[in-house]
Amino acid sequence: MKTDLNYIKKLIKLLDSNDVNEIEIEEEGTRLKVVKNRQQELPQYIQYSPPQIQVPQQIPTIAETTPKEPIETKEESKTAKTNLIEVRSPIVGTFYRAPSPTADPYVQPGSTVQVGTVLCIIEAMKLMNEIESEVNGKIAKIMVENGQPVEYNQILFLVEPA
Repeated sequence: MKTDLNYIKKLIKLLDSNDVNEIEIEEEGTRLKVVKNRQQELPQYIQYSPPQIQVPQQIPTIAETTPKEPIETKEESKTAKTNLIEVRSPIVGTFYRAPSPTADPYVQPGSTVQVGTVLCIIEAMKLMNEIESEVNGKIAKIMVENGQPVEYNQILFLVEPA
């Protein structure tokens, strides 16, 4: 299959004009997959604006970012005392609690989870990455709001081991 920009544009128009969410074509060893993401109806810069709103009148400096490390250490020691296991973000991206805006969240506080249970999605570069539980237990706390950006190694969930 010859990768033709006009052909790809036609596929995108087909997705936009129909209720089809995904098209996958494979010819002559070449595979093309086009997926419509309904969560991205708002411009990208709007989704990443909340961190700027959280600190409206301050400009981050090196001195301001340094105290955050001891706070995280206190949080880690607090979770160690209560035997809670931290589920951390393996990547930088946008945190979503459900597979789509109209779907129920994967888990709630108090939900029982097994190894391999999907906890959330982190979108990174238009790819949806499912984050799975690595322990059996119960969700004690969700540390991130839906649709918020997350950093690498940021705590997403606290799980009470079974």
